[in-house]
Amino acid sequence: MATTRRKQPTLDDVAQAVGVSRATVSNAYNRPDQLSAELRSEVLRAASRLGYPGPDPVARSLATKRADAIAFMLDTGLSAAFSDPALSITLDALAAVVDAEGHALLLLPGGDHGGPRAQRVLSAQADLAVAYSLADGAPALRAVRARGLPLVVIDQPVVSGSARVDVDDTGGAMAAARHLVELGHRQVGVLSAQCLSEPRNGPLSIAEAMDSRFRDNRDRLAGYLEILASAGVPGKAVPVWETSGTSREQAFHATVELLRSRPRLTALLCMSDELALAALSAARHLGLRVPQDLSVVGFDDTPPARWAEPPLTTVRQDLVRKGTLAGELALRLLAGRKPPKPLTLATELVVRESTAPPPR
Repeated sequence: MATTRRKQPTLDDVAQAVGVSRATVSNAYNRPDQLSAELRSEVLRAASRLGYPGPDPVARSLATKRADAIAFMLDTGLSAAFSDPALSITLDALAAVVDAEGHALLLLPGGDHGGPRAQRVLSAQADLAVAYSLADGAPALRAVRARGLPLVVIDQPVVSGSARVDVDDTGGAMAAARHLVELGHRQVGVLSAQCLSEPRNGPLSIAEAMDSRFRDNRDRLAGYLEILASAGVPGKAVPVWETSGTSREQAFHATVELLRSRPRLTALLCMSDELALAALSAARHLGLRVPQDLSVVGFDDTPPARWAEPPLTTVRQDLVRKGTLAGELALRLLAGRKPPKPLTLATELVVRESTAPPPR
């Protein structure tokens, strides 16, 4: 037996039920400030009673030529990205700001080029792009420019004409290295991630590390080396080890190799808390006590740092504030205003129980 498909209620049906114009019903959804609270409530009640779901978002987008979406461009795949608490906290704060103004987030995962594929950016239905820690020269950035999209950069890279918020990476790294130097450490290694276009688990020369595609790596390494050099430790005496990725598992294996190859090291400077937490596990695996045999310092001060065993000494950056500012910058650009000067947030060393004077 054939069934008759029920007709989907339309905006006209709601207008007729309330006795108002189509424009009034449209305003109830799209421009609520144009109606009194009582009239808007009456329109929405009628729509609910009729089963009208609201304006078609595709039709609305075609009419307004706006997607009401923001493309959030990542430098890694989603599984790697969301295993990083620093990203999750920053993204959550940004989303809270833009969602309140009716803007959705479109996540564009990265690949082998330090960001999303250019074609994916060219076809994304978005009014603005946010670059989160992309590599210098990422093709995605050229695609953003080709489309003429406003751009907000979180951390890196430096892009002319964009709005940007970052942190004092060099100052934070200097504070971390100074803390170890003041404790008496001179045999210090550095654990990094994603310096080269083809990441590996293994040692880097200082020149290779300073040629990283990622500005925060370069700035943090420069801060470490400046303080160590002032304490009589030349750059060539500081082993820099790159992991093949950002996950704790990859960093664990890299740290094991580093500590086996440099058994005299008494401290590790890690460019993120995730790397530092992996270093704690690697030390235990090798029978090293932290901090009695090996001191470990991270960067970010994500929640897991406080609950590590032992609690992690790290450089704190205000991740919530960074995400909030990025969201506010996005709304500013969407409103047609010019980007302000780059915003740089201060960092702070947080000393916990993963650092101590070197063993005698």
